[in-house]
Amino acid sequence: MTRLRKRVLAGLSPGRRSKYALIVFWLVLVSAAGPLAVKLTEVQQNDTLGALPATAESSRAAQRAQQAFPDSRQPLAVVVYVRDGGLTDADRARSEQDRAAFVRYADGGQVSPPIPSADGQALLLSFPVAGDDEQRTEAATQIKQRLTADPPAGLRIALTGQVGADDDVSEAFGGMDTTLLLATAGTVALLLLVTYRSPVLWLVPLVTVGLANQLAGAVVYLLAKHAGLAVDFQSQTIMTVLVFGVGVDYALLLIARYREELRRHADRHAAMAVALRRSYGAIAASAATVVLGLLCLLAADLPSTRGLGPVGAVGIGAAFLAMTTLLPAVLVLFGRWLFWPFVPRHVPDAAGVDVAAQHGVWRRVAGLVGRWPRPVWLGTAAALIVLSFGIGNLSIGLPGEETFTTEVGSITGQRMIEAHYPGGTVEPVEILAAAGPADQVVAAARTVPGVAEVGAPQLSADGRWVRVTAVLADVPDSDAALATVTRLRDAVHAVPDGQALVGGFSAHVLDEERTVNRDNRLVAPLVLAVVFLVLVLLLRALVAPLLLLVSVVLSYLAALGAAGFILAAIGYPKLFVGNPLQTFLFLVALGVDYTIFLVTRAREETARRGHRPGVLHALTVTGGVVTSAGVVLAATFGALSVLPLVPSVQMAVIVSVGVLLDTFVVRTLLVPALALELGRRTWWPSALSRPSFRPVPSGAVERAPVGR
Repeated sequence: MTRLRKRVLAGLSPGRRSKYALIVFWLVLVSAAGPLAVKLTEVQQNDTLGALPATAESSRAAQRAQQAFPDSRQPLAVVVYVRDGGLTDADRARSEQDRAAFVRYADGGQVSPPIPSADGQALLLSFPVAGDDEQRTEAATQIKQRLTADPPAGLRIALTGQVGADDDVSEAFGGMDTTLLLATAGTVALLLLVTYRSPVLWLVPLVTVGLANQLAGAVVYLLAKHAGLAVDFQSQTIMTVLVFGVGVDYALLLIARYREELRRHADRHAAMAVALRRSYGAIAASAATVVLGLLCLLAADLPSTRGLGPVGAVGIGAAFLAMTTLLPAVLVLFGRWLFWPFVPRHVPDAAGVDVAAQHGVWRRVAGLVGRWPRPVWLGTAAALIVLSFGIGNLSIGLPGEETFTTEVGSITGQRMIEAHYPGGTVEPVEILAAAGPADQVVAAARTVPGVAEVGAPQLSADGRWVRVTAVLADVPDSDAALATVTRLRDAVHAVPDGQALVGGFSAHVLDEERTVNRDNRLVAPLVLAVVFLVLVLLLRALVAPLLLLVSVVLSYLAALGAAGFILAAIGYPKLFVGNPLQTFLFLVALGVDYTIFLVTRAREETARRGHRPGVLHALTVTGGVVTSAGVVLAATFGALSVLPLVPSVQMAVIVSVGVLLDTFVVRTLLVPALALELGRRTWWPSALSRPSFRPVPSGAVERAPVGR
């Protein structure tokens, strides 16, 4: 440890006077941050959740349509009426009454007559809704109220289209930010209470991480308000989970080391100074790994993925700052009694006490690994590989009608339409082309298999462009529809001077898949490279970082496979396209945390005891705290399952399973067994790997300067 680092940590460590300054500083900071944090929802840009890069063909088509047809870009409200066995005159009269009432909401003040289905069992009424987001929300509410008011007996009515879907999302997520926060905090509180078995101690990390979350929210709000940072509901949700999960992990690590040092030091300030010094490296490396991994998302093209990076990084930074400054100050302020009824007492000759003897279960686990390292790592690796076979249960691409965990009105309406009309009726694709060869573009589109109907070209006001709608025969975001879009693009692109662009919902889904595939190929290797670099700098070795990197990748594949079995069982095996990359980031960056906590302690103990006893001692003394940290983080991510959205449930399952595998299998068995198998070569090329290296016992208790 360099002298500079020692001086920095001595300055951070709360002394007899400085602890009060740190607490006052945080009180002032949080009092300023609180009012800003509550405004975070005001700057959310939830349209980025479905946005694509400007270079995507569907984005360019939308931009051209906006310029050429500026008065027809309002979202559609689609009302479907269905009566099994055939519509009655009363049903048709009701649709006409609704049509007349909906004129007040329609852009342009007109609503076209309803379109009957070929089987005579359904009517379809659609119109663009005027106004801004707030006005459309109010309109959707009033439309729903009218549709549910005394419909003819046996007539089923539903509101769908973009207006209906947007309203369903708004209703589903109303108050969900508070629900998620309460679920996360409640989960963490329960686990801390079980971990510490103290009526008081659990409050300290919980309150501290809550204040860190307020700070993170305020910083993100300011960046969104004044620096153009894009924040949406997804990124804010994940930020909350990260702050609580990672922050409590850091707290568990620091408190465990502080408890250990309280037995060696009569002065709690000296004990905290040593505890902070010895745990700071692992905590800082963990925070740096996650922050840099999140910032790798800035290389992604998908806006929702790219925006998650800096928002999550701010959350990790706030958690790190709170847990290395505020938490130590509060712990020292209240003293040993916080641990009641298991108060750590000072033992004068604690330097000679076998700390490992106090960890009975983990000493036996270390004994198992030490006796049979090769069978342990071979068996563990084989089990992880077997679990990875579950990936075959998963597929990429979540259909729109399966996005919610419960049935909502817009999905019901979509299914009603699919039963009586061509699959793409509500969401036709749009062809934007030059006006000159418009007839050739239309003719080319009509020859494409999978295109059910091609409308007449609509000329723009300046006469330069035409817009042509094409109804697909298949459900808009199905594989068959996406294949049709590809064929349609090939056909219309081939028209000379047509300058044709194909947009619309199905085209958007196709471009989204292609964008995500590009992001996966670029960002995943970048995350691995960043994590490897951090590990090399932390451990000052090459073999150990490679070992850890391989272990977390294998753990990720096993987590995805195990989640495949679970998600298939609960009915959600079709993954949202953005989930594989995001869960990969979390499991690599967060999963390596637990091995960082283990291996940094192993390196410290190897310098004192030698390689084999150092690795086993590190496994013994870190087992309890790291396991608790893993369970807390897994449960925290599990809180995402309270959201009524299938992608959130999928992320909760994948990350929670992966963290538990990292905690109980990779960190506990695989990594230490491999380290014993490799011997001191694990630390190559550092001095610890050389045959001439001799351990330097710690001897007397490390003295720590006590700050003022």
